[in-house]
Amino acid sequence: MNYTEIMVRYGELSTKGKNRGSFIRQLADNVKGALVAFPQLKIDAQRDRMHILLNGEDSQLVIERLQKVFGIQNFSPSLRVEKNLEAIKVGIAQIMASAYTGSETFKINAKRSDHDFELTSNELNQTLGSYVFSLYPDIKVQMKMPDINLRVEIRLDGVYLSYETIKGAGGLPVGTSGKGMLMLSGGIDSPVAGYLAMKRGVEIEAVHFASPPYTSEQALQKAKDLTEKLTPYVGNIQFIEVPFTEIQEEIKKKVPQGYWMTLTRRMMLRLTDAIRAVRKGLVIINGESLGQVASQTLQSMVAINEVSTTPIIRPVVTMDKLEIIEIAQAIDTFELAIQPFEDCCTIFAPPQPKTRPNLDKVHHYENSLDIDGMILRALNGLKIEVITPNATNEKEAEFADLL
Repeated sequence: MNYTEIMVRYGELSTKGKNRGSFIRQLADNVKGALVAFPQLKIDAQRDRMHILLNGEDSQLVIERLQKVFGIQNFSPSLRVEKNLEAIKVGIAQIMASAYTGSETFKINAKRSDHDFELTSNELNQTLGSYVFSLYPDIKVQMKMPDINLRVEIRLDGVYLSYETIKGAGGLPVGTSGKGMLMLSGGIDSPVAGYLAMKRGVEIEAVHFASPPYTSEQALQKAKDLTEKLTPYVGNIQFIEVPFTEIQEEIKKKVPQGYWMTLTRRMMLRLTDAIRAVRKGLVIINGESLGQVASQTLQSMVAINEVSTTPIIRPVVTMDKLEIIEIAQAIDTFELAIQPFEDCCTIFAPPQPKTRPNLDKVHHYENSLDIDGMILRALNGLKIEVITPNATNEKEAEFADLL
C-alpha cells in the first residue's frame, strides 16, 4: 500500500492543560529527529493530532521509526484522494484489496470536517458500504470492533482513508521532563534505566567511565553502540567519555580492597554530578537494582550517595533481573550488553567488596586521595560525541567501501 500520510494521535498529552502546546512542539521536534533520514516528509503538529505527509517516502520504514517515539498513543497510515465520490471509491477498493483476505468483518466510519461535501456522514457510510458489498458480496458488516474499521475523513484539502491503528510507544515526549545524566556502563541494566527515564520525558546524556589500557576500545565502542540503540526514541544522544584510569589506580594503590568499590562509585558519582552541573542537568540516572551486587545494597547506596545532594533516579531498582532482561531484549540492547568486553567496574572489582561500608572508614581512606585534583584532571579530559541512529551501519558501510 502506497500511503500518502500518517495521522498521529497523542498519548498523555491530552491531560497537560496549559502545557499542552509545549509538549506538542517537543514531540514534533522529536519526530523530526527520529525521521531525519526521510527529507521529503512534512510534519504538521496540530492541537489534537499530528499529520505526517510522506511525499513519496517509504511508509513502512517511516512507521518502524515512528513506533519508537515516546509521546505517541497510536497512529494510522492514510491514503489521500481527491474530494469526489469516484476517487473515494477507487481508494477504498485499493485499501480493501490490501486488507481483506476473505474472512474479515468491516465497517465504514465516515466523518466530515468539510460540511460542504455533497454527502453527509450517514450517506457516506451507506453509499460506501454498498460499494464494498459490490466488490465483496460475501463480506459481513460488524458495527462493534470490526476487523477492518475503514475510516473516511473529509477534510478541506482532500479525503483521507485509513484502516490500521498502530500502537505507539506511549509515555511523554523526551525533553518535556528536563535533562538527566545516565551513568552508562556496558551492562544490561543501565540502558534499560535510560530507556525507562526517556519514556517519562527525560532527555538523557550518557556518561561512560573508561580506564585504558585496562578497558579496551571494544568496551568503549560497546557503550557507544548501546547508546545508539536508545537514539531512535529521541533522534540523538550526547555520549560523554570520562577518563578514569588515574582515579582507579590511586584507589587500588592506597585503599584496602574491601573499599575499592565504595570509593570508586563515590568518585563516579562526584564526576557525574560535576558534569551534570556544567551541562545543566537536573538529575542523575543509573541502573542500580536493589541487592543485585555489593554496591547496590541499601547500606552501600547510602554510603555512595553521601557525596551528592542531586536526586538520583533508579528506574530498575525494584525489578528482578529477569524483568530487566525482558525489557533489554525488547529494546534490542541485551545481545550487545552480554558481549564479553569488560568495563572499569568489572576489571577493578575486588574479590570481597564491603556490602555494609563504614562511613568513618570511607572518609579516612578518602583523606589519602587527591580527590579535587583527580576530579579536575578527569573533567579536563572529557570527550563528548553525538551518537545518532544508524551510526553503526554507516561505519560498516564506510569500512566496506575501503575493501
